[in-house]
Amino acid sequence: MAMNERAGDTVNFDNVGLRYGTEPEVLSDLSFTLFPGSFYFLTGASGAGKTSLLKLLYLAQRPSRGGIRMFGKDMITLPREQLPTYRRRLGVVFQDFRLVKHLTAFDNVALPLRLAGVPESELQKPVDDMLDWVGLSHRVKARPATMSGGEQQRVAIARAVIGRPDMLIADEPTGNVDPEMALKLLRLFEALNRLGTTVVVATHDVHLLKKVPESLIMRLNKGRLTDPTGALKFPPRSTGPMGAGQ
Repeated sequence: MAMNERAGDTVNFDNVGLRYGTEPEVLSDLSFTLFPGSFYFLTGASGAGKTSLLKLLYLAQRPSRGGIRMFGKDMITLPREQLPTYRRRLGVVFQDFRLVKHLTAFDNVALPLRLAGVPESELQKPVDDMLDWVGLSHRVKARPATMSGGEQQRVAIARAVIGRPDMLIADEPTGNVDPEMALKLLRLFEALNRLGTTVVVATHDVHLLKKVPESLIMRLNKGRLTDPTGALKFPPRSTGPMGAGQ
């Protein structure tokens, strides 16, 4: 597929392959477009390559071959010193949380705003509101070592979404919370999506796929992406606030 040059495309992969060292490719021949304001689930069996694909999306890994454009820029030729500028436009929820251990829940969530230069006087309300939304208003001063896995997951999600990123990338974001909280977190992602954020959620839980009817499904099988509906090559059919439809 030819590289799509439209500046509005959030992400475009062109014949991308990825291998680690001299091992066989873990991702092969990936060509797709993620359209702005759409909601995608990334599914596949364990070992299918979901985490590797996410690494490419959040710019932690460069492909072994092929082209990647994000926000109208060629990420392959972009100088490494410019990568942080584009990473700041992404919100990432890691499977292992990656919270800053010596910071409180409040300061972990506030981190993206501080890096963006938001004045300290303007941090309190948005951070408190976000922690309240994920059910952690009583854990504002807690540090990661004193939190359960589910609490750490929720702090990580609050940190990822507080800056209203252009794209949210979440790796199994509901894996450490109960079903009620999982649904609440999905509704948070939907709300962010309605504000224009492109959302990519990797999950092995097929039940989640039905919770967001407007979502599009990306399936990985042994490093290759299957797309029977053509949803990753053409604009989503829906014109509703979610911007996507199955």
